[in-house]
Amino acid sequence: MTPAHARPQPPPPPLPLSLSRLALGLLLAVALGFAADRTAASTTGIADFFSYFTTLSGMAACVVLLAGGWAGVWGRAGVPDAVRGAVVLYMTITGFVYGLILTESHDTLMPAWAHHVLHQVAPVALIADWLADPPRHRIRYPRAVYWLVPPIVYVGYALIRGAVTDWYPYPFLDPDQGVGGYGRVIPACLLLLVLFVAVGALVVPAGNALRARRDAEDVDDRPRGG
Repeated sequence: MTPAHARPQPPPPPLPLSLSRLALGLLLAVALGFAADRTAASTTGIADFFSYFTTLSGMAACVVLLAGGWAGVWGRAGVPDAVRGAVVLYMTITGFVYGLILTESHDTLMPAWAHHVLHQVAPVALIADWLADPPRHRIRYPRAVYWLVPPIVYVGYALIRGAVTDWYPYPFLDPDQGVGGYGRVIPACLLLLVLFVAVGALVVPAGNALRARRDAEDVDDRPRGG
């Protein structure tokens, strides 16, 4: 028996939203597949392809979209809110950094249309999805802090692998590009961490505010006994 004071659970996302998640997830999968195939056929190596943050965040977004879309089609809640929020953060940073820093300088074998999907379409779509279907439960900041762990681990991996292979996925991680060495790389990494924190500080309250508004509207729409 459900207690009278229990908060009603929000309904599953509407079918059109679930289908759009499936469509975008499939598009991301195709884009990543084309890019991986192009890289594997080159001298760059498939290991380098999977060392881009864009690739990793795109793969995470693909899984979240497909899992969430499939669950929604069957009327289930889908991906946990904290996981969705983390992926929104990572894809937003991917699009922002590429558009601000890497558009003209970053050389990669990824097809142009795949670039567009991963760096423009997907980040905007993930943000829109977060706003259209806010988290089912309140995201608390102590939990959101864990969103920073994967990017920190990634930077450590990229720097260590770069020192061993003499290949870095991004110019701002390469101590041999420009002047300053690690004296330039470390501040760049700290600035990037600040950017993650700042964007995360927008993702969390935006989702929580929209969740609260949705819950209030659901309560207002519930029939009242006479």
